[in-house]
Amino acid sequence: MSARRILDRLETQELTRRQDRAELEAVADSFSVRLTEHVLHLASGGDGVARQYVPDPRELHFAPEELDDPIADEAHSPLPGIVHRYADRVLLTPTKACAVYCRFCFRREQVGANGKGLTTEQLEAACRYIAEHPVIWEVVITGGDPLSMSTRRIADLVARLSSIPHLEVIRFHSRMPVVEPEKIDAALLSALETDKALFIAVHANHSDEFTPEVETAIRRLTRSGIALVSQSVLLAGVNDSVEALEKLMRAFVRNRIKPYYLHHLDLARGTGHFRVSLQRGQEIVAGLRGRVSGLCQPSFMLDIPGGHGKVPVGPSHLTALGGGAYEIRDPKGITHLYRDPAEKG
Repeated sequence: MSARRILDRLETQELTRRQDRAELEAVADSFSVRLTEHVLHLASGGDGVARQYVPDPRELHFAPEELDDPIADEAHSPLPGIVHRYADRVLLTPTKACAVYCRFCFRREQVGANGKGLTTEQLEAACRYIAEHPVIWEVVITGGDPLSMSTRRIADLVARLSSIPHLEVIRFHSRMPVVEPEKIDAALLSALETDKALFIAVHANHSDEFTPEVETAIRRLTRSGIALVSQSVLLAGVNDSVEALEKLMRAFVRNRIKPYYLHHLDLARGTGHFRVSLQRGQEIVAGLRGRVSGLCQPSFMLDIPGGHGKVPVGPSHLTALGGGAYEIRDPKGITHLYRDPAEKG
């Protein structure tokens, strides 16, 4: 479905305004627009889903600090399709296509109709790079959405990576289970079969994304033995409250997806209307502590601009006072004095 046909659908469903049409077409000319039928239906239910996928005229407002490549993938890319930022793992980006295009995506300059996936020769070279570097313990397959590729191509890639002796972990990052759940079928599960530890990081940002169809798709993955972890982004108007984040994390755990990372929004161009301050993010994450199970606690992460890597930026509950004494803040915000006997002089 073309971007303009999608805009027609969104206008018919009253998810966009007629008076914004010219600006929205300009947005579509700059950043790819694509939604699945599943998401088009779900977006009518409220802002928690719609804001993630429906184009917005504010995407054309670029702030000076926003970047084309906010986490500097290019600086760590020794060859097409490989990003080698950390010694023991690499990103592999075989495709630039997605089933949907998130309006806050940090790779929005690269993905979409104009994004070029790897050729057969480039993919062979990327796999050869992994095979020739024994230090690589894990490969993270991202893009684009790697589960948007054909089942045959996924099977070929898994088989190729599975043949590398020193590679122990294969991790896919995907929106597919929550945006096109029918894709999670027996053929895909067969394509993902491997003796390696295979993980899928499932990206969702609002509890409303967990429809019965989505939960059925996720159940197929877990019953096949695939380990699932979560990926989310803290987004204004989507999940920027303790209550919204609590519901989201409970939805992950209910579906046997371990909360993993909650990302502070990267500095991608035209995403300022989604931005939540670091301070507010820390307050929200702190609000989860003591309110929900430890199983429901994600790590709040910042990818440092310039390609310097991810670091946890969640709230600290401990303040050093010196001499082995610490001030500890409990889940209710009350502080307590703690003396560490291991630090006695």
